[in-house]
Amino acid sequence: MRDIAATLNLSVNTVSRALSGKDGIGEKTRALVRAEAERVGYVPNSMARSLVTGSAMTFGLVITNPSNPFYAQLISSIELRARTYDYSLLLTVTEESAENETRAAEALLRSSVSGAMVVPVQASADPWRRLSTVGVPTVLLNRDLPDLGYRFVGTDNELGGYRATAHAISRGARSIVVLEEDLPITTIADRIAGFRRAMAEAGLATPRGSVMRVPTRRIEQAALPWQPQQAYQVARRMLRRARLPDAVVVGNDYFALGLYRALEEHGLKAPDDMMVIGFGDHPFSAFLSPPLTTVRLPAAEIGNIAVDLLLEEIAGARGARPLKQLIAPALVERNSTRRLPGTPAGSPGQSDHRACSPEVSG
Repeated sequence: MRDIAATLNLSVNTVSRALSGKDGIGEKTRALVRAEAERVGYVPNSMARSLVTGSAMTFGLVITNPSNPFYAQLISSIELRARTYDYSLLLTVTEESAENETRAAEALLRSSVSGAMVVPVQASADPWRRLSTVGVPTVLLNRDLPDLGYRFVGTDNELGGYRATAHAISRGARSIVVLEEDLPITTIADRIAGFRRAMAEAGLATPRGSVMRVPTRRIEQAALPWQPQQAYQVARRMLRRARLPDAVVVGNDYFALGLYRALEEHGLKAPDDMMVIGFGDHPFSAFLSPPLTTVRLPAAEIGNIAVDLLLEEIAGARGARPLKQLIAPALVERNSTRRLPGTPAGSPGQSDHRACSPEVSG
């Protein structure tokens, strides 16, 4: 910066302000400084800047599963939003492990991040309580730890489960089964609660077996992608029942892949024999046969809000925003829940009186 200042006959302070985008510098001067910086190959030293400003200008982001398309979109939106404020991103993955989560919290402390955005494992609040103790502003994403009283933004999963179920009911379903991942986290519990609320409001029963757990390999290693194979096996057991459900709500669109295969092997197809509703609206969902009705999650919106909340925490100004923010997901209706011709909304599904096909090995 001294070299640039000497060449242009400017003060070092003026050069610094021009390069950092601060106010009080004319556009002509700013353009001259940036052109000279590019000519000489000047690159700001972020570590040196941190020593001077006392801020690392880095956000820590802790997620549980990078293979989840929701988190991929979340990371992208957070990185893009943070970049507009000259912050970089330090990403850590916990793989649903409490031990990894503790290490992630310690890594953020060692890195002197300006603030942290965290999707907690929910085994314990202790790792993230320590961040607050040492003054690291922290915002929770997608899963809350209410005891900490931190700012939180996430999907309204209860509403998502409710909307998916209510949609099936509006299409004539009277018996509905949920295929959900076997992980003890609030996002899953909330979706199941939404399912039960919609069924109760419609006066429909949720007998034992209405919620079927999919024991995915992610219990062993959460960084693994969801396995359609596991949902396929559970769906085959479901199809052995004397009577088929009118609709199935699956906890993620990958499970729909397994369910579709099981239906095909039994000579069945959505939506004629059984409606199917997914969760996630992943890129492949519109290209299935039939295209999958699913719940679209607001990953980008959550990411943008999270960065804004963290900046407010860093500035010590919470403003008018609520402590907890739940963003509503959207139902994307496609052909997997298409109402059969002549079946009015609210009428019983035809599968109430149909025995399932015999099992086909595969």
